[in-house]
Amino acid sequence: MTASLARRESSPVSLPQPYLLFLGDVTEAGFAKTAFGLKDWAADLCVGELACSSDAVTTGLTRMTPKKAYVRGARAMVIGVANPGGVIKPSWMPSLLDALEAGLDLIAGMHARLEDAPELKAAAERYGRKLIDVRRPPAGIPIATGRKRTGKRLLTVGTDCAIGKKYTALALAAAFKARGVGADFRASGQTGIMIAGGGVPMDAVVSDFEAGAAEILSPDAAPDHWDVIEGQGSLSHPAYAAVSLGLLHGSQPDVVVLCHEPGRERLLGFPEFRTPSLIDAIAVNLQMGALTNPNIRCGGVSFNTSALTQQEAEVLMAVASTALSLPVADPLRGGPAFERLVDNCLAP
Repeated sequence: MTASLARRESSPVSLPQPYLLFLGDVTEAGFAKTAFGLKDWAADLCVGELACSSDAVTTGLTRMTPKKAYVRGARAMVIGVANPGGVIKPSWMPSLLDALEAGLDLIAGMHARLEDAPELKAAAERYGRKLIDVRRPPAGIPIATGRKRTGKRLLTVGTDCAIGKKYTALALAAAFKARGVGADFRASGQTGIMIAGGGVPMDAVVSDFEAGAAEILSPDAAPDHWDVIEGQGSLSHPAYAAVSLGLLHGSQPDVVVLCHEPGRERLLGFPEFRTPSLIDAIAVNLQMGALTNPNIRCGGVSFNTSALTQQEAEVLMAVASTALSLPVADPLRGGPAFERLVDNCLAP
């Protein structure tokens, strides 16, 4: 294999856009988090939505057929569902087949593979369409080199899983761009990949190649350019610390932002394990990250305060900021606290 071919094969996945969002027959918003994440963070890439049940949840986008979506510019239909077991339900099949016939590729981030469904595989071959499983890493990922790359990098890390690392990275990347700073959001999970249009699904990469995958996710860049990298898992998690460590080493972040949900005292789904303190979580990330970037620092802390009132959130963030001597903010609330977090992340 030539060097150029190896580079092509190990490139992060890239996706056809814009999207038609498929909601299936899901009646609970929590099981359609991919669709809602795309609507919240990539609305300009979402042409409309499709459901196969009148009782299905809605993102608020216009409901339309695949044919109409194609006419309006859509080039792929995303299965925006994350149901228990990650399965493709038989009741969805007519809608999925209609999308292929209408000229749309299919994109999914579920455990079930699209190409493992014989009907879909046959239809895709017949119409010349693609079946894209986002939770499939690119071929030819190299092992990490540890070589220092040009450009600047920020990685969101967490005290637990499902705590706001993706939303924080997206908000920071947007804030950097609003200040005229060159920045790219680098996605490492299926929803983030669909939002960004590319990335590497880090939780599907073999452990030995995690750091190498992170290196190709965030390649050399201009000296003043920032890659804002979506974190995965937590170094304090008994099941998912491996992906967190590989991503940390391969990202070589200059800055980490710790993400946390106040009040979460036990790890989600692992109640026998306590959530680490903010001080301990910052310390372990800096200690482990120093292997590939001795100059790593913490830019601040991102709180998920969705369960709190505005006043409660402001008081809690102010207290934590004083205790840590770092900016603490909720990126979705914005305001002066978030501006201080952005300032500190960009500080020389």
